[in-house]
Amino acid sequence: MTEWEKLIPKPRSSFVRVKCLKCGNEQMVYGRAVNRVNCNVCGTELAEPSGGKAIIKGEIILVFE
Repeated sequence: MTEWEKLIPKPRSSFVRVKCLKCGNEQMVYGRAVNRVNCNVCGTELAEPSGGKAIIKGEIILVFE
């Protein structure tokens, strides 16, 4: 571990690109979402808060770390 990694730790959360199962719309969702996240097109719930990491209800396309 380098000195910089000790001083500046990596974040434990990430953004996730989620595809809606109903309409196919892709949307960015925060991995530790506090509020329910709905699809911008059809209104289907994509993520549900669970006190820590969000429960993703769509298809995960890509995880940005």
